[in-house]
Amino acid sequence: MGCRERAAKTELLRIVAIKDACVPDPRGTLPGRGAYVHPALVCLDQAIRRRAFTRALRAPGALDTKALRQYVERTTVAEQATR
Repeated sequence: MGCRERAAKTELLRIVAIKDACVPDPRGTLPGRGAYVHPALVCLDQAIRRRAFTRALRAPGALDTKALRQYVERTTVAEQATR
């Protein structure tokens, strides 16, 4: 959604809307409509700027992305630490 590049489903992070917030679904088990994005801050920022989550998840209004940003930041730091 953010960078619009194609990738395998296993490389992407599933996002779902719960109430008025975007929530990460790394296991892919939460109910509801999902949207996929690369788990990188660059892609996440592009998707937020384009309001892609609101359209893809068919939300009536703006969605809170704070929890999603925190999750991506934590996973990015963890991946860099293992390198």
